[in-house]
Amino acid sequence: MNLTTIDFLKHHIRHTPDAPATSDGNVKRSWKELGDRVARLASGLVAAGLQPGNRIAILAVNADYYYETLLAVWWAGGIVNPVNTRWSPAEIAYSLDDSDTRMLVIDPNFLPLLADIRAQSSSLQTVIHVHQKDAGEGPSCQSLVATSAPMEALAVLPGDVAGIFYTGGTTGFPKGVTVTQQSIVANTYINLLEMPMNPSDVVLAVSPMFHLAGMCLVIRALVRGATLSFLPAFEEQAVINKMERDGVTYTLLVPVMIQRLLDAGTNLSTRLRSLRFIQYGASPINETLLRRLIRDLPHVSLAQGYGMTETSGPYTVLPAEVHRDPDGPYAARLRSAGRPAAGVELRVIREDGSPAAIGEVGEIVCRGPIVMQGYWNKPDLTAAALQGGWLHSGDAGFLDEGGFLFIVDRVKDMIVSGGENVYSAEVENALAKHPAVSACAVIAIPSERWGEQVHAVVVSKAGFTLNLEELRNHCKTLIAGYKCPVSAEFVTELPYTPAGKIQKNVLRDRYWKGETRRVG
Repeated sequence: MNLTTIDFLKHHIRHTPDAPATSDGNVKRSWKELGDRVARLASGLVAAGLQPGNRIAILAVNADYYYETLLAVWWAGGIVNPVNTRWSPAEIAYSLDDSDTRMLVIDPNFLPLLADIRAQSSSLQTVIHVHQKDAGEGPSCQSLVATSAPMEALAVLPGDVAGIFYTGGTTGFPKGVTVTQQSIVANTYINLLEMPMNPSDVVLAVSPMFHLAGMCLVIRALVRGATLSFLPAFEEQAVINKMERDGVTYTLLVPVMIQRLLDAGTNLSTRLRSLRFIQYGASPINETLLRRLIRDLPHVSLAQGYGMTETSGPYTVLPAEVHRDPDGPYAARLRSAGRPAAGVELRVIREDGSPAAIGEVGEIVCRGPIVMQGYWNKPDLTAAALQGGWLHSGDAGFLDEGGFLFIVDRVKDMIVSGGENVYSAEVENALAKHPAVSACAVIAIPSERWGEQVHAVVVSKAGFTLNLEELRNHCKTLIAGYKCPVSAEFVTELPYTPAGKIQKNVLRDRYWKGETRRVG
């Protein structure tokens, strides 16, 4: 498949130039207008120093200018480094330096972080503001579009790296997942087969675009020529109003968003009558919530996508037909993550690498065109993740006789809270830097709102007294707020194995007792 993301933009510019491409507030643009802005912005970025293969970071909320910048980077042959908007300046600086990202596009929402990012990053050279009023004498996306002549798109190959998406690390440092043009397009195609989108769809991008889940939705809309409607953040009434005003037909929501949407709205099935499709995923969904969604929005088709950053997005899908009759023959499979998408080989394996039997729990591995190229500049981690050509997910599950995958646990020490991945090691490293912490362990415990929440078990040094607020304030100076402990307990000692490893299963057992899905 010798196609890249920019091939689809060119197609729509050529064949449907006047069709709507974006809707952001009161600003609506056609594919012709979008294409012209992308070509001019790409030209301006090249003049500012962007060369093919260079990395350029985007620190911004969902907006039409994010989409334009993303496409302009690819038009110019660059590699995008989407910055997690919830990260601390230290984490952002690490991702810039690790990938030698020298250029940053930043919107007004994050200007208070800029001085700290500059101070802590050794690679950052050029900052491009979205609006000229923030840039002063420096460059802005606004000024580059206004003053640059459009350039022809540079030749990009399917195997070229499209983006470096940073995800949490088991060592306490984020690692950059390198996804190629081919892997993004392949993931888009296989998911469009399972979750069809039409050129007439109006697609709401409210899940953050810095996540590959949110990015995948945007690329699907690009490939199909659908209209993208943007919201900078999830706020219940804003989402409802936007869906009504723009006639939104298709969106992606994580379970916590679904919960808030259903709690906030009355007469939703009437107000959201244009909505025809919701993809959900990124974190486990409560079956009670899923059944409520089916009941409250009976006209909306639903599908779940399960995947990883390392697979360029979802690679198993629980299709719409399973949701249509929640008490019918597929009832038990509502708790599954679906079946592998076309072109994806999936196995569940035992510790010795042999295939697990039907119903037997093991580690989930997969391979196919959707798999990452590797971790940026981390050959050892890449080799460990891609053993024998199979991507090892770190999740434990089993397959039923119909090939449906059920997730039951997590092999990697990771917490999924509200759709965000948090590696325990990251939090433990931050906690350990507090002068009063002698030892600590971080686990996931159940959360009705977030699915899982970060819980710290801490041993204080002799003569010190600690509390949760103090630990959270300390951690916020080092890691993103969503990674900081939501709860904590203070103990005199931690349980250890004879080999000296903390027994986290002992710490979390009492929290997960009675839960149908044990993770953490």
